[in-house]
Amino acid sequence: MVNVQTYGGGLWHTWFDRDLSVAGRVIVRDSDGSYLHKLVKVKRPLLRVPTLAIHLDRTVNKDGFKPNLETHLIPLLATKPEETSVDSNDKKAVSKAVHHPLLIQVLSDELGCSASDIMNIELNLCDTQPSCLGGGNNEFIFSGRLDNLASSYCALRALVDSCGSPSDLSTEHAVRMVALFDNEEVGSDSYQGAGAPTMFQAIRRVVDSLSHKYIGESAFDRAIRKSFLVSADMAHGVHPNFMDKHEDHHRPEMQKGLVIKHNANQRYATSGVTAFLFKEVGKAHNLPTQEFVVRNDMGCGSTIGPILASGVGIRTVDCGIAQLSMHSVREVCGKEDIDIAYRHFKAFYQSFSSIDSKLTVDY
Repeated sequence: MVNVQTYGGGLWHTWFDRDLSVAGRVIVRDSDGSYLHKLVKVKRPLLRVPTLAIHLDRTVNKDGFKPNLETHLIPLLATKPEETSVDSNDKKAVSKAVHHPLLIQVLSDELGCSASDIMNIELNLCDTQPSCLGGGNNEFIFSGRLDNLASSYCALRALVDSCGSPSDLSTEHAVRMVALFDNEEVGSDSYQGAGAPTMFQAIRRVVDSLSHKYIGESAFDRAIRKSFLVSADMAHGVHPNFMDKHEDHHRPEMQKGLVIKHNANQRYATSGVTAFLFKEVGKAHNLPTQEFVVRNDMGCGSTIGPILASGVGIRTVDCGIAQLSMHSVREVCGKEDIDIAYRHFKAFYQSFSSIDSKLTVDY
């Protein structure tokens, strides 16, 4: 068995009876004594968390499946670990390790290195089933980790494609930027999370490199106030079997465009002004948008939007692609929404400065 730790608020029951493997990073000792940081993904099914047979849990369908995350969520690796092919020279090295020799051997085979040269590992369990199109019209994307790789992909692709040639920036007076963070699901307070000053520092360095001392004092502060952040996370599409979980007049649907999120208690950073500007970008390019407000009798999730808006002092809109099965091992979103999100983000990069210059806000 391989011990695991849960991360964030997952739908853990969906991880049972799936063909799982591992992916992450490994610190490897090189032949010259230096150390290399290598990414690794074992593509073959390696682990599995088996459910308990119905014959041994007769009331599960009536009482619900309620696994203990400490004792029931441990994946199975092998039944005869003594048959591992660890080299004799490596056995002494791995015997004192905190990870089983068989797992280390699998990683060394994947990386093409000796097991004794693996210094440390940081791995995640992952589903081996590849993403695919589905539905009667092939209109859905079935995939793991749509939340939030889908938004990240659309944002990065839009940035690259909005700057394809020098002429794309010939009339641009702003700096186009994308920021991708980790650990949003657990509060963002990490070295690589939105709670770190990374984006703040990056903007300052950009301003400093462009100012050449003649712009004057407070150039950085003024740049922040003129900037605009699109906090793009996935959104809760209305579930056809649980429509009562959405407020009656705010039920985002898949294939209907980006969802702008509002919350009076600042769980989202959207304001009337920022929502207007973002919708105007879409309107100018014939791109649809939707609105989401959580029911008053339900709790509201949050994003990195409020963290960055308050920490950096930047105008922010929270938006996302509508999806179902959020935080499941296998999620679903609309194929058309990926294209719409990409085009909306690209339009934002290309036309926001012009639209923003037309708005006068009476503070």
